Amino acid sequence: MIEIIPAIDIIGGRCVRLSEGDYGRKKEYDASPLDMARRFEDAGVGRLHLVDLDGAAAGGPQNLSVLDAIASHTTLEVEFGGGIKSDDALKAVFDYGASYAIAGSIAARQPEKFAEWLLAYGPERMILGADIRDGRVSVNGWKEDMDLTIDQLIGKFCGLRQIICTDISRDGMLQGPAFELYTQLQGRYPEVDFTVSGGISSFSDIERLDADGLRRVIVGKAIYENRITLKQIEQWLQNA
Repeated sequence: MIEIIPAIDIIGGRCVRLSEGDYGRKKEYDASPLDMARRFEDAGVGRLHLVDLDGAAAGGPQNLSVLDAIASHTTLEVEFGGGIKSDDALKAVFDYGASYAIAGSIAARQPEKFAEWLLAYGPERMILGADIRDGRVSVNGWKEDMDLTIDQLIGKFCGLRQIICTDISRDGMLQGPAFELYTQLQGRYPEVDFTVSGGISSFSDIERLDADGLRRVIVGKAIYENRITLKQIEQWLQNA
């Protein structure tokens, strides 16, 4: 059964959602990140997707205090991304309580560094973040598209076990995910656990992904806009 991973995106210490990765199309939500994390924990969720959007834009984590609060006050396993571009940044993310670290831009720009981290920390803790727009990998907080496909990116690394693939064109749009993209990727790389990210609009999307054999899915805006309720997630987890 597919694992549901709720998302918390942070700007200025607050929960926000972007549309298509555009910082100019930001919607802020009233709940604090810790309050949201506790709600997810109460629903039975085990893993949280936490993105430091300030960090992604700045090139270094900016909201480690939020990570620390969630890691210290919940039992959630946190996968953290946003601005992890140096050894010191990665160490800080783990020191502040992340169970997993997501590296995107540096994996695309400095693959040898991400390969080092895979060896040092293990594929159980390191996640490749592959953000895609029009078939190309996007970096630096989705501000720059590279002449690199996701298959070319994946091909640079041995031992990968976890990849979060975000379809930027669908992120925050509540129009459904790119089902074909994810089923094809999972079929080509059966040894990798792909996480679907971007576009989830209703629980039927999750059920279809589950039927297609996908293993993990990130849900963000659909929760905040009440398209998917925590009660639905709780019931799904109870039936897992």
